[in-house]
Amino acid sequence: MTVAFANVTDSARAQGGRMTVDHLASLVTRLDPGAERVAGTIRFTVEDVPVLLVTDAGADRMRVMVPIRSAEGLSPEEMRRMMQANFDTTLDARYALAEGRVWAVYIHPLASLRDAQLLSGIGQTVNAALSYGTLYSSGALTFGRGDSAREQRERLDRLVRRGLEL
Repeated sequence: MTVAFANVTDSARAQGGRMTVDHLASLVTRLDPGAERVAGTIRFTVEDVPVLLVTDAGADRMRVMVPIRSAEGLSPEEMRRMMQANFDTTLDARYALAEGRVWAVYIHPLASLRDAQLLSGIGQTVNAALSYGTLYSSGALTFGRGDSAREQRERLDRLVRRGLEL
């Protein structure tokens, strides 16, 4: 199943074309009514996966992050597989190492971010975290010899549809 983003009315465009932290929070609340916002950080859950969204309006950046595991004991094969996935199967999400952890992340400039991009980025990040150790995929498009699974694509489409519903 594919979501056609071209026909989506994007409320951020209606607000002068710039994404705001308040609008990000309203989109996230559609996915998880229990989302918790403290300043520029929003904690929420998607598909039973804890997600952290961090914004810096001054630097015009936002980041969606899902902790996966401790980086301690990460094997060369796991590192190779994450780097390979960053090239061909994670699309806009990425695997990253920070603060002694492996993360799935989606990073984008804040002002130019569109509703559908955020929702897709959240879905891709959750998929990358859930598929760590198996498919290593965001569930979106695959380049080269990618290995996306139908289940991941369906989750991504479902999250985008739910987040865009009024």
